[in-house]
Amino acid sequence: MSEQWLTQQRLARLAGLLFLIAMATGLFAEFFVHFPSRLIVPGDIGRTAESLANKSTLYNVGIANNIITFLIDVVLIWCLYQVTKGVNGSLAMLALLFRVIETALASVAIGQSLVAMQIVVDSASLGHFDTATAQIASQLRHSYTADFTMAAVFLGCGSGLFNYLLYISRYVPRLLAGWGIMASILLVLGQLAIVVAPALERFINPAGFAPIVIDEIALGLWLLTRGVRNLKTQPAGSQ
Repeated sequence: MSEQWLTQQRLARLAGLLFLIAMATGLFAEFFVHFPSRLIVPGDIGRTAESLANKSTLYNVGIANNIITFLIDVVLIWCLYQVTKGVNGSLAMLALLFRVIETALASVAIGQSLVAMQIVVDSASLGHFDTATAQIASQLRHSYTADFTMAAVFLGCGSGLFNYLLYISRYVPRLLAGWGIMASILLVLGQLAIVVAPALERFINPAGFAPIVIDEIALGLWLLTRGVRNLKTQPAGSQ
């Protein structure tokens, strides 16, 4: 095998590992920090403020965890670009740009979340969490949600392109890459539907994110354990 191919294999396996680590840290923040502790009370800024003030350390752990997740994502995106650029450099670069914009939007959202947290804690410590403060914190939370919705659209576009490149290259099984393409399209359509009908978010998000979560776990496991196929050693017509 050539040194170039071995390097591509190492990058593919690193991408697989990073997929799994990023998924673990992302699910930790979503289910361990936000879900069981009920830090965020939808539609009730007063109870949310009280919850955040009482559990500010846990909330900040969640924010730090999200920062780590998106730092990992930067390296993951670079690895995916390096692996797929030989298939179609222009599409690989476009996929990279989509994913970088996703990461930037998510980082802005995390910053807004941190500011909202600080406003709540500072106001609670001074004993004057009034209506104006609540409105500011609420607005920041709404901006956080909106930024993550936009980030998910760019995630879907970038993921779809990377999976398309994996599909046409046959670097991974076409069934796996095809699932990734479908999951990415569903995510984009779901997030656009939320923009049109925000009231449906709690129904759309689980259905929209579940397929791409499955895709990233399955793709991560495949890349980590198998790497990408060397087409020169595959029989003609191999899928």
